[in-house]
Amino acid sequence: MTLLGRLLTNRRAGETHTAWNLPNLHGPELLTLTSRDFGDGGTMPLAHCAKHVGGDDLSPHLAWTPPPSGTAQLLLVVEDIDVPMTKPAVHCLALVDPASGHLAPGALNARRPAPGVQVLRSTIGRGYHGPAPIKGHGPHRYTFQVFALSTPVHGAPGTTPDRARPRTLLPAVTAPVLARGRLTGVFER
Repeated sequence: MTLLGRLLTNRRAGETHTAWNLPNLHGPELLTLTSRDFGDGGTMPLAHCAKHVGGDDLSPHLAWTPPPSGTAQLLLVVEDIDVPMTKPAVHCLALVDPASGHLAPGALNARRPAPGVQVLRSTIGRGYHGPAPIKGHGPHRYTFQVFALSTPVHGAPGTTPDRARPRTLLPAVTAPVLARGRLTGVFER
């Protein structure tokens, strides 16, 4: 597996197709997104990584500054921007009640999400899926992005947010974004 990682070293999705760069998800204000588990650009602890790499698949603590008045819902997107694909892999997609103010560790569990959290489909499945980069591929950046929306997400025409795939749902968000924030964690095998 290390050989495969080395062969794919220069193949990375990059930032171009991240949720952060979608025109419909730009916003005028910034939120400060933090975690007690790692700093921006810091290494993510093993507990927050996938089980098959020795982690617990436990979503990290996340907190944000108060969203602007009029925020109806928060959209949380976690993407691996260094995956060797054409677009980043969505590791978690969730809708969060803006009154919550933070998410405790494990709040993005697919079977038992925290109150006020609705986990949606990701590239991998439902709920939080921790880092599990290919061994030898180098460091992977995991961007945790939160968007303060003025109206709730309804999904693309003909589907509900709960059933939509991330790459269909994200471009279909029509609610004006009031503010957004971002935090990046790094993990390497």
